[in-house]
Amino acid sequence: MSIIAQFGPHLPFLRRYARALTGGHQSGDAYILASLEALKNDPSQIREGSSARVTLYRFFHTIWLSTGARLETGPKAGAAMLETRLKQLAPIQRQAFLLTTLEGFTRPEACEIMEIPAAGLEDLLDAAHREIESQLATTVLIIEDEPIIAADLAHLVEDLGHKFVGNATTRGQAVEMARKIKPGLILCDVQLADNSSGIDAVQDILSEIDLPVIFITAFPERLLTGERPEPTYLITKPFQDDAVKAAISQALFFRTETVLDQAD
Repeated sequence: MSIIAQFGPHLPFLRRYARALTGGHQSGDAYILASLEALKNDPSQIREGSSARVTLYRFFHTIWLSTGARLETGPKAGAAMLETRLKQLAPIQRQAFLLTTLEGFTRPEACEIMEIPAAGLEDLLDAAHREIESQLATTVLIIEDEPIIAADLAHLVEDLGHKFVGNATTRGQAVEMARKIKPGLILCDVQLADNSSGIDAVQDILSEIDLPVIFITAFPERLLTGERPEPTYLITKPFQDDAVKAAISQALFFRTETVLDQAD
């Protein structure tokens, strides 16, 4: 079976993970390309009994560590700001948290990917949770047309110490509220109440306000296509609370100047 046939179905989600880990599209994709090259050049390293998804992420982890786990965010990120935030959460802690929350791996699978014992993983997760809770609070605008989901998200962000400042259900309402409130973070659905696009709403907002955005959708594969623009931070519905926490932490950690990457 070819590399693409075996690992291709998992690449969109690895791309999501790589961007959340490294803070950008270009650096994340570069690590993925190197991982695929390693798989192609040395298929004997594929362990019998391991799933294709675990194998792919394990190779990515190996390549990432081989570079010193640098967080290459590109020229758009503020170096001083990133350096400050890097002191708050070690890369290895962030990876453990993302694997078990955003990506939904079991504890044993995460241990295999990171090649660490179970006790070591729990220590990393405990440290990550403590650091995430210490993140600076911000104001959060939710763009979601389902009242129950919006209420759940509002409750979650408030539990994390952030301030929920409103919920918009349409593109026009979202832009108007963002202009008025100027939030520090947006959680956004893709399909809105009047059949307008959450992505279009975010593009309108980003043309006027610089802030991180997390997209929440039931169909992530429609957005993770390799085409531009596409979101850096993406959560799949139905979402887990820890997945939202992880994405919020990453978005606030990096605070990149653009959320829909236009780079080639």
